[in-house]
Amino acid sequence: MLNGHGDDIYNYSGIRMNFSSNIYAHADLSGLEEHLCRHLDTIHSYPEPSSHSLEKMIAHEYGIDADEVLVTSGATDAIYLIAQAFRNRKTYYVYHPTFSEYEDACRLFGYEKHPDAALCWLCNPNNPTGRVVPEDIVIEASTSHEFLVVDQSYEDYTMCRMPGPADMLCPSNIIQIHSMTKQYAIPGLRIGYITASAGIIRYLRQQYRPWAVNALAVEAGKWLVSNRACLIPDVRLYMEETQRLREQLNAIEGITAFHTQTNFFLCTVEPATAAELKDHLVQEHGILIRDASNFQGLTPHHFRIATQSPEENDALVAAIQQFLQQ
Repeated sequence: MLNGHGDDIYNYSGIRMNFSSNIYAHADLSGLEEHLCRHLDTIHSYPEPSSHSLEKMIAHEYGIDADEVLVTSGATDAIYLIAQAFRNRKTYYVYHPTFSEYEDACRLFGYEKHPDAALCWLCNPNNPTGRVVPEDIVIEASTSHEFLVVDQSYEDYTMCRMPGPADMLCPSNIIQIHSMTKQYAIPGLRIGYITASAGIIRYLRQQYRPWAVNALAVEAGKWLVSNRACLIPDVRLYMEETQRLREQLNAIEGITAFHTQTNFFLCTVEPATAAELKDHLVQEHGILIRDASNFQGLTPHHFRIATQSPEENDALVAAIQQFLQQ
């Protein structure tokens, strides 16, 4: 695991505004919280060995079969499960820059990197760039590998059309990862799921440990799906605010904010480093950004931010301006 690859707010005190996580920070979770409070008795019993009740609900929403869904303890759990299950394929490939866990998981299970690998990983929308690969290119990429894993954790944070599970069951070598953590802005509840052909899901389930997903997470997932909860902002308005924030940042001398198709995007700062900027924002303003220099292929000047409320975005712009005018 790459130290500091995500929201590292736990390392700091006094943070007032968090731009380091790609998840919207202001979701109204009161309904879910009230529901979980009424169902705290679930902790008195073991959860289902496999989360079949939630898998059936997810499958119904997508119009696929329940044996084409596997619920996991978050998207990262799904990543490591897939890497473990296909370790006999021996070779992997990852498009950089991207989420570090694909490579970390493959290295853990003894893979070697090769462009014609059996197991290929694609983050779509991509973290940290915010770019979206069109569906036809995804399908074309699947023809070059035995298995193509498409991590769609941020599929709800873009205006681009994202292929659903029913769209990706053919070709049968595509494995999709989905994140309820991101979709419903519940990073503290680790819950996600894999969709793929029934044969792949059956094979993955054979490798998966029992009771992997705790009872409260399953209860939360069932409530969220059954209520069709929408906890992140209207995507069109959210992307408009993202564009406004990018334009404001690009107006600052020394800052470049790159194009994105999601709510988060990469920036560079010159002549300072991202680490220096991050430290200043934390210490002087209680603002947290993501130092992106540890993404493979990026530089010490890269940082990533995720759009928050207009007031917070304006505060971030003013704080960065102050830093560069010192």
